[in-house]
Amino acid sequence: MRKKIKIKNVVLVFAMVYVCYILIGQQATMVRQKKELKKYNVELQKKKEEKKALQDEVELSKTDKYIEKLAREILGLVKEGETPVMDNKN
Repeated sequence: MRKKIKIKNVVLVFAMVYVCYILIGQQATMVRQKKELKKYNVELQKKKEEKKALQDEVELSKTDKYIEKLAREILGLVKEGETPVMDNKN
């Protein structure tokens, strides 16, 4: 009778140790996945901000004021009555 009780106790202890081992492993996996999820959420937020900035830039590029600015800077165009100023540094 004592051997049966001892065997049952040993099996019970091993079962409990195994369950604890599984739970600790799952907890470690969850912590690692939460860190990864947080990292990806930060990356997603940055991408959303970049997308918004690019969308704003696209909208700005459709305005006459932006087109006029580019024409002045790149092509050196001036409005009627304005005096062009040349930069001799280049």
